[in-house]
Amino acid sequence: MSSTPTRFTEELKAAAGEQWDRVIHHKFTKQLASGTIDREVIKRYLIQDHRFLDAFIILLASIIAHARSLEDRIPGCQFLALITGKENTYFERCFEKLSISVEDRMAIPDAECTTGFCNLMKEVAQGGSLAEMLSVIVVCEWSYLSWGKLVEKETVRDDFVTYEWVDLHTGESFEAVVAYLRDLLDREGEIIDASTKEACKSRFLQTMQLEEDFFDFAYKM
Repeated sequence: MSSTPTRFTEELKAAAGEQWDRVIHHKFTKQLASGTIDREVIKRYLIQDHRFLDAFIILLASIIAHARSLEDRIPGCQFLALITGKENTYFERCFEKLSISVEDRMAIPDAECTTGFCNLMKEVAQGGSLAEMLSVIVVCEWSYLSWGKLVEKETVRDDFVTYEWVDLHTGESFEAVVAYLRDLLDREGEIIDASTKEACKSRFLQTMQLEEDFFDFAYKM
């Protein structure tokens, strides 16, 4: 009896090794869920994370454009609407709640990891294969779902700044988004050649490093 082939996304995750666990168990996620995260930490995080949004939209739009069928595009379009709607509004509400003006944000330079993320997303969106694009976005969404599921039940619901960020990355609808993106990448993994698989691995690991760097950055006062 033949065994079921390992999913390409699982192979990529395995390549990340212990770094995957460091990201999804990062103290940021625990402190966010418990509501004990320092206000300066969450402010630094949100200001920089919001700057990914434009590059993320470019990447997701490119994935939609390069997807192989209408059926494959529609869930991506629905996710894009969520990012540009509910998620962007969350950031705007947070900035108001935390008294962070546009002028305040403009005076703060991009962190090195922010620049790295934005450059990576735009680079693969403009010149990478569909599989490479998916390798980047799958890290972003799958790792967030993974830590979100770990802290979901213990999340304190006193302040929307903390608990809504958990809400945005948990639940059936977000699980469906991650399943959709992983499925697209798994199917690409069945048809791409060895060199493209290596490129995907490189992009996946590069994104993993940026995710860890970004969580660490939030604590560097």
